[in-house]
Amino acid sequence: MDILIKNVRIITGDSVLMDAGTGNIGITGDSISYIGSEDKQAARVINGKGMIAMPGLQNAHTHTSMVLMRNYITDKPLEKWLEEGIFPIEAKLNKKHIKNGSLLALTEMIKSGTTSFLDMYYEVDTTAEAVLKAGIRANISLGLLTSHDKENNLENSKTEWKNFHNTYNGAGGGLLRTSLEVHSVYLYDEKGLMDSADFAAETGTMIHCHLSETRSEVENSIAKYGVSPIREFLKCGLLDVPTTAAHTIWIDDEEMDIILEKGVVPVHCASSNMFLGSGFAPVPKMLKKGIPVAIGTDGAASNNNLDMIKEMAFTALIHKGNNLDPTLVNSTETVSMATANGARAIGFKDTGMLKEGYKADLILIDSDKAHNTPLLNPLNALIYSTKGSDVDTVIVNGKILMENRELKTLDEEKIKYNARQSAVELI
Repeated sequence: MDILIKNVRIITGDSVLMDAGTGNIGITGDSISYIGSEDKQAARVINGKGMIAMPGLQNAHTHTSMVLMRNYITDKPLEKWLEEGIFPIEAKLNKKHIKNGSLLALTEMIKSGTTSFLDMYYEVDTTAEAVLKAGIRANISLGLLTSHDKENNLENSKTEWKNFHNTYNGAGGGLLRTSLEVHSVYLYDEKGLMDSADFAAETGTMIHCHLSETRSEVENSIAKYGVSPIREFLKCGLLDVPTTAAHTIWIDDEEMDIILEKGVVPVHCASSNMFLGSGFAPVPKMLKKGIPVAIGTDGAASNNNLDMIKEMAFTALIHKGNNLDPTLVNSTETVSMATANGARAIGFKDTGMLKEGYKADLILIDSDKAHNTPLLNPLNALIYSTKGSDVDTVIVNGKILMENRELKTLDEEKIKYNARQSAVELI
């Protein structure tokens, strides 16, 4: 056994296993080899007294380098926010900006307990290299329309995607995966949607998309295609492969049944949806139907951070208030959305839970804080009291990325300096 974490309260991801602070977790290589109360021998022992151990948080939808634009444009609906603020900056982005933004995002994610994320943005190879440097787990999406091929030649775009996939899928000892971005119905024509569906089926890859985020998106889809975004995806075959769909706010009961039947994993981005005034996804209805809803932060330009603990709190709270029902989206459901469901959304089968044989992706949260005292219920405290800054230790694939709030793989001060320089150049 390489690492033994002792004397912790254990949240497995779907329940509280040990509440009295007597749990021990053993790590051998990249995996969890023991969970229980027995003392074990290990090369390294971490005393977790006062800590809550839980699976690393899974950010199932984000755009990492958008951290460079955080707090730049506010108080606008999605379309104006994009056209007036985001698109002009994105036109200036280069590899250096993407590198600096990616490293800043990874710093923020690790420091707030995220161990895995699903990303969609530009210069994907640059983000992939940042992921390997940080040691975090990720699935990075590249689309046939977001390739570097200026002429958007389909065959060239397919070749570029395959080159990216062959280089990075499985890299870092399995830390990296790749997927196919299909951004949205409003950035594709029907042929592009069908070409993407065929390519995903041909390559056996999952799709990462935005779907039914705003009411105007649905209205425009009906005007353009004659059907809603979800029904257009269904018609084009995009739901016949594993699909992770961000937002899914403006959907009806029949579309929820389609999502359930097709195994689509919706990603709830509560902060971003409120920030842009997009609406409230019908998360309680989806959970009741058995749909495995995950949680994402979206990009930090519309959040405006990457703190999944904050995102869990919003997820649990807004649906109670919006539906006038305090029983909705309870603590257990919320944690599962941010862990086990998130791992499914991102495409990793052996992460998202503390379980023997699963990858050693876990975090220790310091519960000995005034705002967590008294710790009457660790699961409830995690949702309603804990802050991202309470994360003390982060382990991914059996490797310690942060301990006692100190990053082990990244130089935070240098990263913040470079990110500030990039922001000055862009804005």
